Amino acid sequence: MIPRIHQQGSNTLGLLHYLYGKGTHEEHIDPHLVASFDGMAPDPGRDPSVTKKDLQHLLDQPLSLLDVDLRPDKHVWHCSVRAAPDDPILSDEQWGDIARRMVAAAGIDPGDGAGCRWAAVRHAEDHIHIIATLIREDGRRPDHHRSGKRAQAECRLIEKELGLHQVAPGDGTAAKRASSAERHKAERAGRERPAREELRETVRRAVAGAGSEEEFFDRLAAAGLLIRKRVAPSGDLLGYKVALPDDRNGEREPVFYAGSTLAPDLSLPRIRERWTLSAEAASADGTRPEQPALPDVTGPAFARRRATAAAWQALLIIDHGDDGAAAAQIAAAGEVLDALAKTAAAHTRAELREAAFAFERASRSHVKAVRGHDRALRQAARDLVHSGPALGRGEDGATTAMLIDMAFFLATTAANWHAKKHHAQQAAAARQAAEHLRAAYQAAAGEPMAVLRQRGQRLAPRARQRQADLLHQVLPELAAQIQAEPGWPALAATLDDARRAGHDPGALLTEAAGRRVLDTATSISDVLVWRLRRSAHLPALPENSHDAPRGSRRQGSAAPRALPKQGALNDPTRRR
Repeated sequence: MIPRIHQQGSNTLGLLHYLYGKGTHEEHIDPHLVASFDGMAPDPGRDPSVTKKDLQHLLDQPLSLLDVDLRPDKHVWHCSVRAAPDDPILSDEQWGDIARRMVAAAGIDPGDGAGCRWAAVRHAEDHIHIIATLIREDGRRPDHHRSGKRAQAECRLIEKELGLHQVAPGDGTAAKRASSAERHKAERAGRERPAREELRETVRRAVAGAGSEEEFFDRLAAAGLLIRKRVAPSGDLLGYKVALPDDRNGEREPVFYAGSTLAPDLSLPRIRERWTLSAEAASADGTRPEQPALPDVTGPAFARRRATAAAWQALLIIDHGDDGAAAAQIAAAGEVLDALAKTAAAHTRAELREAAFAFERASRSHVKAVRGHDRALRQAARDLVHSGPALGRGEDGATTAMLIDMAFFLATTAANWHAKKHHAQQAAAARQAAEHLRAAYQAAAGEPMAVLRQRGQRLAPRARQRQADLLHQVLPELAAQIQAEPGWPALAATLDDARRAGHDPGALLTEAAGRRVLDTATSISDVLVWRLRRSAHLPALPENSHDAPRGSRRQGSAAPRALPKQGALNDPTRRR
């Protein structure tokens, strides 16, 4: 249940006309009172002999207690309270009780017999509007300081008492929600999401890995958005607005949204911080500032390997770094998810897009991100975008599964970090993103894991026994569970590949298992496969075409090439 305190106004009758009208898009149905300050206020919605002017006169009577020059310019208090989409439909009596609790909690009518006059109007099944005059019956002003936070706290109690969807407590860092009018407009236009949300997603994708202001605006234009820049008389760029070409108002003009109204971190000054502070930090530690990744050096598979390595570094920083560095990693992780969704193959795109959309809420909190610590992840996002879309098969598809597997752990780590900081909304958003990443992994890993399983099943009995003995030696407590998983043959094949490549399989397995707890993994063997293949610099998918499961290779697909040696030199986890 979401309460929203609207900006104070000066026109009681104007607001009543809106509440009792058809709505901007005729979404108001059967407007009527459900409660009022005395329980006897006239209802122009149900009583044809009553006018909105009658209700306005009653509500504004306390203003007459004050001299004209002492009356507040903004005397109209307006609060809407909305139920969650999956909540049951509440009765008028329940909404009336909710309204009384809201005005008491907010300090509008605290129950002392001399509170403000108010009325609650219901014109839809899922929400009410409360209108009040900010003068008490005794002529004093109400104590409604921090009324929004007090109303939020009361809603959390109401949710528990009525068994409603329990909203995680907010901290004021969330992006502005789409209004009911915006949602109705999107439904009529056949859009999947309101324009505000579509624009927020598109702008975030444009920011992901962008290295300059020019590149950012070029990406917005390439995405088909209308752009309006705010320029100072000096010629300096101060801000920007964007609009969807087909989102128009009643005058057929585009509806523009400023970046700061889409999300707090999408204002131009906040976006610029990503570039300037990262460059300053790079100069301070003697490294080169971010440079555009070259497409002929960074193909989709190689970019995904680099991003996987960067995500592993981020896990360590979130677990062991200070709060500012951890917040920067989490924010940059959002860029990686945006870039991954933008370049994903069709069969994983929907879940990755939902993961990025959910994680957006987890990327902001009151902990200030210290930019510069996030260079590796931001460069990874840039590499993903510049390397282009990945195919859903071959080495591209296998390294996509490898990256999604690591991204799942990154989202889970972010959720745990936020939970420890009592960031309830961010923790819930990160967990939701992790579930979408889990589903995306299942779609991405099907073909490569099938290939690796077949390799394992074709191993000679002596080789299979050797890997089983090694597993029991290194991971005695997990060995039985791993061998019972469908992915065990793939892990056996990977251990054998590592041995043939000149590595010590036991050392690699010990390192891979010790890097991080595995209790959140659906398949421990899958996780170990990807960690081993990355740390040993093995191709994510076997190179021989006869290794592919029957019917899995599509016509015209080429066998993936061996990894460039450069991948080993650039993997920062090689010596971990």
